[in-house]
Amino acid sequence: MKKEYDFTNAEQGKFYRPIEELDIPIYLDQEVKEFFLKNIQNKGNKFSLNEIINSLIKQNIEISSKLIYQRA
Repeated sequence: MKKEYDFTNAEQGKFYRPIEELDIPIYLDQEVKEFFLKNIQNKGNKFSLNEIINSLIKQNIEISSKLIYQRA
């Protein structure tokens, strides 16, 4: 490393992106991925793996929200 760096023409925040804009990869277990991929292929669905998994998660959130409100 150099002892000193020249930042005269540097642009602060050039590569900054708020956390809300970051796409974080989510890795599925191999058996889960294979299950959904087989179902997609067998049924000739026009949906992607991404769309199906997101749909299931949204349904889970909806069910969980209803259960939380029922307990309150």
